Amino acid sequence: MNIYRSAEDYLEMILRLHEVKGYARAVDIAHGLSVSKPSVSIAMKNLRESGYIIIDDNNRIHLTESGKVIATRIYERHTLLTRLFIAMGVDANTAEADACKVEHDLSVATFEAIKRTYDKIWLTNSEPVSSS
Repeated sequence: MNIYRSAEDYLEMILRLHEVKGYARAVDIAHGLSVSKPSVSIAMKNLRESGYIIIDDNNRIHLTESGKVIATRIYERHTLLTRLFIAMGVDANTAEADACKVEHDLSVATFEAIKRTYDKIWLTNSEPVSSS
């Protein structure tokens, strides 16, 4: 599943908009990614031709099953990496920006190792402290 990182960003934004607003429009994507509406139009054309999105009669953008798989994978990476960086003491804005950079380049094996380690640390640190 080779796809450009900018396409992954667009798919992730569509997923996030659907979660927050229940729909995604080109103007919302442009605003969310800080890109121009013509850039969104070109990207949506490419994503539609690649089978990752469909655009309905109301110009609302929806992920296809294959688009949703990619968007969900990137969003999971983004969310976990942001939380990890914040837990390490990075401020939220920097953590968010850095997670966006890193989410695209990690191998599956490395991300899974990060996820296991994060879960282990989180579970260890969230256990109640016994009062002996």
